[in-house]
Amino acid sequence: MSPEKKLKWVFLILAGVISYGTLGYTLIEGWSFLESFYMTIITLSTVGFREVRALSATGRVFTITLVIFGVAGAAFTISVLGQFIVEGEIRRILGRRKMEKRLKDMKKHYIVCGYGRVGMQVCKEFCSREIPLVVIEKNPERVEQLVKEGILVIQGDATDDEVLLAAGIQRSKALISTIASESENVFIALSARELNPEIFITARAESKSAEKKLLRAGADRVVSPHEMGGIRMALVTLRPDIVDFMRIVTGDREKGFGIEEIEVKEKSSIADTLLKDSPIRCELGLLVIGIKKKGKEMIINPSAQIRIEPGDILVVIGETEKLEKLGQMTSARV
Repeated sequence: MSPEKKLKWVFLILAGVISYGTLGYTLIEGWSFLESFYMTIITLSTVGFREVRALSATGRVFTITLVIFGVAGAAFTISVLGQFIVEGEIRRILGRRKMEKRLKDMKKHYIVCGYGRVGMQVCKEFCSREIPLVVIEKNPERVEQLVKEGILVIQGDATDDEVLLAAGIQRSKALISTIASESENVFIALSARELNPEIFITARAESKSAEKKLLRAGADRVVSPHEMGGIRMALVTLRPDIVDFMRIVTGDREKGFGIEEIEVKEKSSIADTLLKDSPIRCELGLLVIGIKKKGKEMIINPSAQIRIEPGDILVVIGETEKLEKLGQMTSARV
């Protein structure tokens, strides 16, 4: 039985015993509600106060039954509550309630399925960028670890639609499935695409055949950790300085330098301007290394004469503070 259900049953037993005693004294002795309730409480608490009034023979028999069953129920309730307090169950229950409330209020968040070695790195990166996320994990120990770290987590199977709905799949922006099982990843991609047709899905694959299946199942991007790890090891050996540079711009935000993709909104102050006339380079000192236009391939190292249009995705390198300013400029006209 879960801690929440156990706690509910404890309070139901206690409420039932008190109701039994109060109703019994009212019917048998004809006392008022307050007198009957008071008599029930002092009987259950075994404080030894004298009776409210002299009891009849029937009332004394009823008191015996109340003592036998009531004191046992009260003792059980106190022992369970004491155990909960000692083990921190109440704190965990309240924490879960708070977490559920936070979950209901979340929108445009990211869902990470699985908290293994790959999932842990994904969460670490998201947390460093203060990106809202929810983790779905089956392992109870990993769930407790995530709770301690203050990360929203749902214990359950990500292939279950109810679990995905509890994670806010219909309000989320993207889903990342890092589970090692290829079949589970395919099932998760199918379910996520059905529940939220607009969601962006990234899935883990261990083989080329699985990659094709995941793409057919609805995944937008498929990543093979082994393939990516092998490529990185080769590049570290062949081009170590390039790898160091990419590490700085993609994963070391403490150095105040990074790379971002920024969408140009309709009312942006830089929309419908030439790249050379925009403040991106001359005022902010940022470098545009690519522009992705709707329905077209990425333009690498774009010309200064290219026109920035609403809906364009700019891939920009530079200081994180300046990148944030550019993000504000591309959101609304100033």
